[in-house]
Amino acid sequence: MPKNPFTRGHRRALTKRHKIVVAGVATLGAAAVVFSAVPGNAETTTSEAAVSSAPVKYSSEQLKGLQSDVSEQLAAKALQSKAATEAKAAKAHAEAKAKAKAAAAAKKKAAHAAAAKKAAQARKAKEAASRAAHRAKLKAAVHKNKAAVHKSYANNLDGWIKESLDIMKSKGIPGSYNGLHRNIIRESSGNPNAINNWDINAINGIPSKGLLQVIPPTFQAYHVPGTSWNIYDPVANITAAANYAADRYGSMDNVNSAY
Repeated sequence: MPKNPFTRGHRRALTKRHKIVVAGVATLGAAAVVFSAVPGNAETTTSEAAVSSAPVKYSSEQLKGLQSDVSEQLAAKALQSKAATEAKAAKAHAEAKAKAKAAAAAKKKAAHAAAAKKAAQARKAKEAASRAAHRAKLKAAVHKNKAAVHKSYANNLDGWIKESLDIMKSKGIPGSYNGLHRNIIRESSGNPNAINNWDINAINGIPSKGLLQVIPPTFQAYHVPGTSWNIYDPVANITAAANYAADRYGSMDNVNSAY
């Protein structure tokens, strides 16, 4: 038999390259053994484990891309933060504006309410003053009427004329003391029961009677309310005659003869 050419003494030394190849072959063989021993569904796990155990290497382009993505994300977050800040500021401004508007409206409403209250108080004060003045006027009128009612007159020609003048004044009938006195003296000499039985009126059946010699139809037509219906009553006679003279002549003061 020929001699083994690979005997220890005749073996060639392995180079570095040969060693790498051999290591690779050994590794492949071990891997084959492992794959053959592991079930099919574990193949992926082994591969992933092998892959994950290998170091990850990035190129410069990949690093630049990552830097760009990070920058964009930071910029986006900055914009979001700025937008949120601006929105918050806008909301605060709107709330402050609404609050100021509400305060102004409340102030305006309060001013209107105060003005209305002041006007109402002034109106009430004016109405109260008007009522007080009206009451005072009524009180004065009542007092005056009471004074007139309780006023006493002498039971003579002077008293009759004065009482008649007060009634004439309250009824708006003109005449003076002198005008009444002068005509009374001429007509009846101051006798309230005087009667004329000789003139034309007497002939016609309606003789003149009383202080101012008034015929019954005239007395009834010009009778003044508040006085007696007795034609011989001095005050009633004077007042009715003065009322007739005012209608016919303007006033008893204008009468200087039979009327």
